[in-house]
Amino acid sequence: MMLRRFLLPFVLVSLLTLPARAQEGPQPQHRHALSLIGTPKYPADFQHFDYVNPDAPKGGVVRMADIGSFDSLNPILYKGEAAGGLGLLYEALMADSLEEASTSYGLIAEWASHPPDFSSVTFKLRDEAHWNDGTPITPGDVVYSLEVNKAANPRMALYYKNVAKAEQTGPNQVTFTFDVKGNRELPMIMGQLTILPKHYWTGKDASGNQRDPLKTTLEPPLGSGPYRIKQVTPGRTIAYERVPNYWGKDLPVNRGQWNFDEIRFDYYRDETVAFESFKAGNLDYHQEISAKNWATAYDFAAVRDGWVKRQEVPIKSAQPMQCFVLNIRRPQFQDRRVRQAFNLAYDFEWANKNLFYGQYARVGSFFQGSELAAPLALPQGRELEILNEVKDQVPPEVFTEVHKNPVNGNSDDMRGNLRKAVQLLKEAGYEVKDGVLVDSKTGRPFTVEFLLVSPLFERIVQPYIGNLARLGIKGSLRMVDSAQYTRRLNGFDYDIVVGNFGQSESPGNEQRDFWGSEAAGREGSRNLIGIKDPAVDKLVDHVIFAKNREELVAATNALDRVLLWNDFVVPQWYAPVVRIAFWDRYGQPAILPGLTPGFTQVWWFDKEMAAKLPGASKL
Repeated sequence: MMLRRFLLPFVLVSLLTLPARAQEGPQPQHRHALSLIGTPKYPADFQHFDYVNPDAPKGGVVRMADIGSFDSLNPILYKGEAAGGLGLLYEALMADSLEEASTSYGLIAEWASHPPDFSSVTFKLRDEAHWNDGTPITPGDVVYSLEVNKAANPRMALYYKNVAKAEQTGPNQVTFTFDVKGNRELPMIMGQLTILPKHYWTGKDASGNQRDPLKTTLEPPLGSGPYRIKQVTPGRTIAYERVPNYWGKDLPVNRGQWNFDEIRFDYYRDETVAFESFKAGNLDYHQEISAKNWATAYDFAAVRDGWVKRQEVPIKSAQPMQCFVLNIRRPQFQDRRVRQAFNLAYDFEWANKNLFYGQYARVGSFFQGSELAAPLALPQGRELEILNEVKDQVPPEVFTEVHKNPVNGNSDDMRGNLRKAVQLLKEAGYEVKDGVLVDSKTGRPFTVEFLLVSPLFERIVQPYIGNLARLGIKGSLRMVDSAQYTRRLNGFDYDIVVGNFGQSESPGNEQRDFWGSEAAGREGSRNLIGIKDPAVDKLVDHVIFAKNREELVAATNALDRVLLWNDFVVPQWYAPVVRIAFWDRYGQPAILPGLTPGFTQVWWFDKEMAAKLPGASKL
């Protein structure tokens, strides 16, 4: 997994639940924290998070891998390949807790307040907050940041579509006004806005050229965060150094964190090469995404001698829907029966036994492992009421059957499922001629291409292509580099890709980007499937405008059930742990945060342990 996935986390949230007394007063409260689940764990006078060592030493270097290449240091532009770790340079108004789902605490902002109808939110900026050149962070920076984020990234434009206005409304205060009421997620969304320095981006570079936040750049940008760029070799290496006079280092949300003096990302062609470099001692930390490697590839000297440690870190959050995404913009996938046939042809059980060493379970929900997943029973209560609003627009099975993935436990099961797939394809207008599946009207063969960026998926896709061939479908595999993959993904130029739809415990506005009709035609959106369905749009709105947790759960159950019965994807697998390996020169808190290993954020360099390892003098 490319490390930018957890260095630039998307914590996507939606239902703000607050103590009743906080909503009864005539004046909005000044809140040190916002939560979409319940009362924040930490009070206003807390000193540090429980998952940190407040006395962690500062120092040392950590070297990690990123895969592919990069050609931009612009942190918000969706075009180009942004370098890993750019989130270390920048901050938001609020800082997300790494142990509480959908909860954030004041960072640049000292407090937040909003009226009971959630029609706006006001943030008071800390007087001491400043950019790393010493310039204060101002409301003007915040207003500018919203404008630029929306202009630079279509995904963010959709995410912030309900923000009607941003303006300074008091000394060091900024207010966002919304064009809707009752969207409880919007205050937190604005707290997560990446804040950019207006004076920098509207100024000129060292050569006298006007900077442009809407273009890629390799000029190290100015930030306000705990790190700044130390070294850049375009496409190969980027290194960050800790800012010794970082303005926020003593805030409770930062105490015991950001402990490494230097964080370095070296780029590799693929995960296999990166892992070999880790084994050789050229990298310090490795997050393992291959079940096969975890089971078989760690019998090397450094592990046997205790120099390299392995660890499985439990993650307490909804599991992502990892899947084969069927692009329904393509004519061959517009019929649901075809998509059902593709799911029947995928043999997860064989793959789990022969490729994954039994380490995975089949994902069966877009909100796997949480109360948000559609129950394994027919809809009832509030969920049924919501579904009845779209009854004539969704598959009838939504009301009569519980969705389950096909099971291919043995060869007989596989043959039975392929027979069902043949019948579905026949009903969809296809027939087999001379071993080739063709359109009964046009005679055109059914072909499909899997677009991949990671070689690790080749051994997974090839058996699947073999099963499709038994249906007469001609499948092929195309491997591309990360830059080309990003371009094709942004332009929806693919038949099938591997998707990973991560969810929070409080889904909300981001669901529009995943499944909404407007996002389907918006380049760079996360609607990889191409869904344009008014019923789905209506269910997404139910999620976004849920009035309480009970309503949110019911709406999300309904959305999950409809997405599943439309067979938009072929579900793959999940594991409730993150597998990590590291050279034994790093310390970690006694209790790691529940949502991530937090390596770059809460671990530290241990000089005594480092001195005992081979090559200690290099670090």
